[in-house]
Amino acid sequence: MEITGTVVSLLPLQTGQGRNGSTWKKQEFILETPGQYPKKVCMSLWGDKVDEIKINIGEKITASINIESREYNGRWYTDVRAWKVAKDNSPSRDMAPPPDESFMPETSASDDLPF
Repeated sequence: MEITGTVVSLLPLQTGQGRNGSTWKKQEFILETPGQYPKKVCMSLWGDKVDEIKINIGEKITASINIESREYNGRWYTDVRAWKVAKDNSPSRDMAPPPDESFMPETSASDDLPF
């Protein structure tokens, strides 16, 4: 599954040690989807992906994700893990496009300036 949006927040990096003695790390971030009714989704990167995929606030990305829910003590917890992230390097839609070089504004005799 894929989801596209803008990174609006990076949560603090979490690290720890598993039962088997290996260390782990997790980077959570908030992605806001575009559209008339934008949604915010908390996602996580685990292990080596934290170092491989450097994300920054304000970047537009498309994340390939896995969604998993599990039960613990009668409550259900859902985890959204990003396993691949593609950064959108195209110009933002909020920015004006560069001017067309073939465009020449119309001039008239009344627009002539003395200098």
